[in-house]
Amino acid sequence: MPQTIRIENTELAVEISSLGAEMQSLTTADGRNWLWNGDAAWWTGRSPLLFPIVGKAPGDRLAIGGKTYPMAQHGIARRREFGLVEQTATACRHELVSTAETLDVYPFDFRLTLEHRLNGRTLTVTATIENTGSVPLPFGLGFHPAFLWPLPGAEDKAHAVILDNGAEPWVVQLEGGLIGKTLPTSPFKAGRLALNHDLFANDALIFPEGAGTGLTFAAEGGPSLHFSFENLPNIALWQKPGAPFLCIEPWHGMAAHAGGTAELVERPYTVALAGDDKMAFGFSVEIRG
Repeated sequence: MPQTIRIENTELAVEISSLGAEMQSLTTADGRNWLWNGDAAWWTGRSPLLFPIVGKAPGDRLAIGGKTYPMAQHGIARRREFGLVEQTATACRHELVSTAETLDVYPFDFRLTLEHRLNGRTLTVTATIENTGSVPLPFGLGFHPAFLWPLPGAEDKAHAVILDNGAEPWVVQLEGGLIGKTLPTSPFKAGRLALNHDLFANDALIFPEGAGTGLTFAAEGGPSLHFSFENLPNIALWQKPGAPFLCIEPWHGMAAHAGGTAELVERPYTVALAGDDKMAFGFSVEIRG
């Protein structure tokens, strides 16, 4: 059975399940929970980790060296038990390593660690991938945290996403869960996206490049969440239409192209990690207000 642990300081408390090392709550000292609660009426996820693919594979089959393997959307990590390898009052680290079961669907040796760490009103989540084999390790990795929309205490306020770099990045549309056409205009204007539920009528908004390394999810005149990203060049925003949450998803990797190959190494932004090498990816979220 999954085990849930808690880390906390005087400002924040976080609960993490061993199943997928998935965050279950993010609570400020005043008792407000900022993370989506996983209500099955909308979406059971809360903050899944995406590995070794982000998004879908054609027909849910992944090709590796000409051989195909079954691979569900967003990969294998979110449905597997992680082991707790370290815990302090304000931080914890979970680990998933390759097994005979994972090798049947993803034929590579790896170690995946996920760390949650608190500092004041900031949570930092860091995933580290280590190639424990001798052949190159291809993968994509992404974070998929969902936050309440409207934000706590801001039920009557307009909400927006504001990019730190003030850009108007190009956006692609999904076709059956796969990367489709590039849309003619960016939904951002001078770095600002006014949120409404109609934006997500055709699934997620995916920004392959140009959204930068930080953004703010804010209620007008109210609370906000500021995000910083490390080694995560792709950003997606997603909501199940009408649901009371917004997913802010930084990725290194994306779904396969519609009509394209199922080969893992040819997916957009796939990483190929040499034997005995490792790479870290992470995001921080600061609660303001």
